[in-house]
Amino acid sequence: MSRQGSFLEGATGESVRASYLAEFPAEALDRLFADAIQLDVPAGGMLYREGDQPRAGLVVRGLIRVYMTSPEGRQVTVRYARRADVLGTPAVIGGPVLAAVQTLTDASLLMLNLRTLETLARSDPRIAWAMAEEVTRRLYDVLAELAGNTFGTVRQRVARHLLDLAAHGQQRQTLVAKVTQQDLADAAGSVREVVARALRDLRADGLIETRTGAITLLDPVRLHAETWRGSWA
Repeated sequence: MSRQGSFLEGATGESVRASYLAEFPAEALDRLFADAIQLDVPAGGMLYREGDQPRAGLVVRGLIRVYMTSPEGRQVTVRYARRADVLGTPAVIGGPVLAAVQTLTDASLLMLNLRTLETLARSDPRIAWAMAEEVTRRLYDVLAELAGNTFGTVRQRVARHLLDLAAHGQQRQTLVAKVTQQDLADAAGSVREVVARALRDLRADGLIETRTGAITLLDPVRLHAETWRGSWA
């Protein structure tokens, strides 16, 4: 069986077919997979630190966050990546970025060679266009995050991150975000004390229920209305 064939089976194959890589010609995928490696990373693992050499990877399993850190050490999440998302595509063109990438759950990725991606894009306009569309999607997402983090209140930012985190681990009809107050503060670009007050208010309004290490979303529809995007719907 070819290397391409092995990566097109099981969960990895499902992720490939659900990603923008599915737009690549078969021969291009074969070249891309020739030097790709499967990487398993435990929860809390660092895939990329600010200033590291660029890396690219297809998320096969898990929830991953991309974040930036201020000189004072405060963090803000700029993207969550899930199954079928490809990390690192903009770095193929722009090089290293001042962001870090951390796994929030146990994760599995198919790590890709950036040089191979660049070579393929330069040689095939279909691949270049697919990558351009992906970079454009990332730009729009970053603009939305910027607007939310700039104009949104802490309560709105907390509501948004709770929905994002809970949606990943949805079980039956209950949404549960497995997150600590400090992790939530890092994601929302705030401090734990302020986030604790926002959670207390959301709990008093009957939107969430809290316990150690987890927050249950009692009314996701109303909680979405609390987000910056929801307030403009």
